[in-house]
Amino acid sequence: MILTERRLDGQALLITINREHRRNAFDGATARALEAVIDEYDADDSLRVAVITGAGPTFSAGQDLKAAAVGDMGASERRGGFGVMGQPPAKPLIAAVEGDALAGGMELCLACDLVVATEATRMGIPEAAKALVAIGGGLFRLPRKIPFNVAMELALTGKPLPASEFHRMGLVNRLVPVGQAVEAALELAADIVAAGPVAVRASKAIVRHSFEWADEDAWHKQMEFAQAVLDSEDKNEGISAFIEKRAPQWKGR
Repeated sequence: MILTERRLDGQALLITINREHRRNAFDGATARALEAVIDEYDADDSLRVAVITGAGPTFSAGQDLKAAAVGDMGASERRGGFGVMGQPPAKPLIAAVEGDALAGGMELCLACDLVVATEATRMGIPEAAKALVAIGGGLFRLPRKIPFNVAMELALTGKPLPASEFHRMGLVNRLVPVGQAVEAALELAADIVAAGPVAVRASKAIVRHSFEWADEDAWHKQMEFAQAVLDSEDKNEGISAFIEKRAPQWKGR
């Protein structure tokens, strides 16, 4: 139900939600399987970035409603919704969206750090229109990423928008032709692989936590993550490579 493949000389992990017969909707088993994959990704120092996509024409339809009807919810015990929403990986995660990303599919995108979507993609949180509520992070993560009133309209009406609108608002990083989402996501992944892994991990953590910090606190709180970079061998290698006009050889420490 969750497929994995190493790309970019083994430094990128391509994760595929493989439930095309259910439009890649999540039940409990799928969520637990994705949690296990995310755990392995975070623990493997040779992996620097991950891309998540869906098999077939849909990224993810969200919660498997047939499973939900019998109490089988698409959540894991530790990482929460879909095995990733409550506790995303410490390393970068890119959504490669072919087809629609609605409801939990949209919230899965919001748990990622970067989003690549196609010109045919629609995105939204339609729960309210079905007398449901988006409890996978959509109602508090979406207003942080797009204008507040637009997020409110999406939440209250349930109507989706084309990915081109989310690209205009900055939520979608790359808008590409149909069939090219994974390729474009891997191009972004290659840029991340080229950067220093210790610095990438710390930078992600600081950006993610920045919404929790007032400016006067952020100066010292960021150092909880930045100090490891300043003390790293990679920092010295980065400076040397710049001075010597050569490609850096990162050690990840």
